Amino acid sequence: MRPDFLRPVRPVIAGITSVFAVTIAHAESAHGIAMYGDPALPPDFVSLPYANPDAPKGGKVVFGNTGGFNSLNPFVQKGSSPWQLRFWTHESLMGRSWDEPFTLYGLLAESVETAPDRSWVEFTLRENARFSDGNPVTVDDVIWSYETLGTEGHLRYRGLWGKIDSIEQTGPRTVRITFNEPDRELALIAGLRPILQKAQWEGKDFANAALQDVPIGSGPYVVDSYEAGRYVNLRRNPDYWGADIPFRRGTMNLDEIRIEFFGDGTVLFEAFKAGELTAVREFNADKWNTQYDFPSVQRGDVVKTEIPHGKPSGMTGFVMNTRKAPFDDWRVREAMLLAFNFEFINDTITGSAQPRITSYFSGSDLGMQPGPATGRVAELLQLYADDLPPGALEGYALPVGDGSARNRANIRKANKLLAEAGWTIQDGVLRNQNGQDFTITVLLQQGDSEGQTAIEIYTRALERLGIKVNVEQVDSAQFVGRNAELDFDITFLRRALSLSPGNEQRLYWGSENADVQGTRNLMGVASPAVDGLIDAMLTSESHEDFVAATRALDRVLTAGRYVIPIWNFDVGRIAHAKELKQPQTLPIYGDGPEYMPQVWWYEE
Repeated sequence: MRPDFLRPVRPVIAGITSVFAVTIAHAESAHGIAMYGDPALPPDFVSLPYANPDAPKGGKVVFGNTGGFNSLNPFVQKGSSPWQLRFWTHESLMGRSWDEPFTLYGLLAESVETAPDRSWVEFTLRENARFSDGNPVTVDDVIWSYETLGTEGHLRYRGLWGKIDSIEQTGPRTVRITFNEPDRELALIAGLRPILQKAQWEGKDFANAALQDVPIGSGPYVVDSYEAGRYVNLRRNPDYWGADIPFRRGTMNLDEIRIEFFGDGTVLFEAFKAGELTAVREFNADKWNTQYDFPSVQRGDVVKTEIPHGKPSGMTGFVMNTRKAPFDDWRVREAMLLAFNFEFINDTITGSAQPRITSYFSGSDLGMQPGPATGRVAELLQLYADDLPPGALEGYALPVGDGSARNRANIRKANKLLAEAGWTIQDGVLRNQNGQDFTITVLLQQGDSEGQTAIEIYTRALERLGIKVNVEQVDSAQFVGRNAELDFDITFLRRALSLSPGNEQRLYWGSENADVQGTRNLMGVASPAVDGLIDAMLTSESHEDFVAATRALDRVLTAGRYVIPIWNFDVGRIAHAKELKQPQTLPIYGDGPEYMPQVWWYEE
């Protein structure tokens, strides 16, 4: 709770609360805000360090998505929309620099101000900020957006709303958000919320909008045309208000972006080879090395570009639903990890060209260290000693196979653990003491050929343990719906993690939303240790404590054996038409999904 002298005082004039709040405690407004320390760029910066301020504008590009879409509103839970829309058509108050762990600079807002303890944050809107229809972005739009997204929007937006004590206009173009309790990251999260136009949704059902109700944004691009499930065409707004602000200078250079939808990755790749797409991202190193030798590559019309990065591995793999038996038992989950013959599967699919993910933050300074926990990490873990999974304190590493197809030693270990958990082979079938078969359903999305191959190999190993496996491949809409309803035993998971993890960790593995439909906590983690370590991470006042808390969290998640990790995407790989160019300076986050269309340009 903040002391009374830090709370805003609202003078009442003629019975009407003034919109101009007065506070005794005052902090200087700034052009940016960082999680720790000061922003790297000065107030008079010209452009982002990885953008070319002199990049030419123009050109048309075509990208490909797999699956389909039945909505053009990416801000609500209902339906499936192209993921790109929320990055290209709408602006937030602040924008993130991908060359710093977590720093924001002014976008719709020209400045930001926050209390020393970050118990509140205040943004001042740019006078010239406009929606694509020419109407100004107002404080009223900002307040409405926060409340609407927080109560009716996609689950990813709702967590912040519960942490807001008040949101109020404090000047003609200023808005102040006061939080329930101080949290270093909340001021930054608040700055990244998309701002929508209030007037567009008056008298309409925002959460259940029809396909044709395309949200009006303030971003560089507008939806020009579309055909449900087939394509979306975006055009750069010639009247875009922010073209010359420092954060946007040299970005969003393409005149037209078309997103074509394909049934699966194989069809998409063939379309690229035929020249129907301008660029593709390749996640399979073996395919990159062996299948990108088609004629347009040989002629030089298509260029292969590799982009390094310094971000954590994140977690990619097959997640187990721990809300129900048999995956509520860590011994069963460890047996499933032992049976997953990664070395053989990786050699089959990627030619062993990609390393395995070893923990959630592996490949970065935030990742857990090998061996027993020491120092501050051990101190933090000891607070939750009774709740820790085996190996969190002592040290845990993923099982390693011998590389053979049979993987006999690990299968024997898996069989022993299953027996300890009460599962034994009866008439060739694994059953518990009640005679119940060990039968699981693996949910995959159609077009996921690599996932299908991995599961086919995995299934053979599980059958040797007496486990029955049903593999269900469904279209993208069903896949999203089934995951939202938590209707799976095992499914595919991808969680990208940053160098500045924060409140999103509660969404990914916090207990508060573990059993809520639509949760991003697919594994159903409900651990006091995980919750406590996320809190320790968020309330850290020094970078050293922050690193220790994150390493401790990484240990508990990894030793919890919730996910069967696969390979790490350690280098970004983009094949593209030779006309697409990029700046020489690369951001530390590499080729994130916002990077390529944000700072690349088209040049004949």
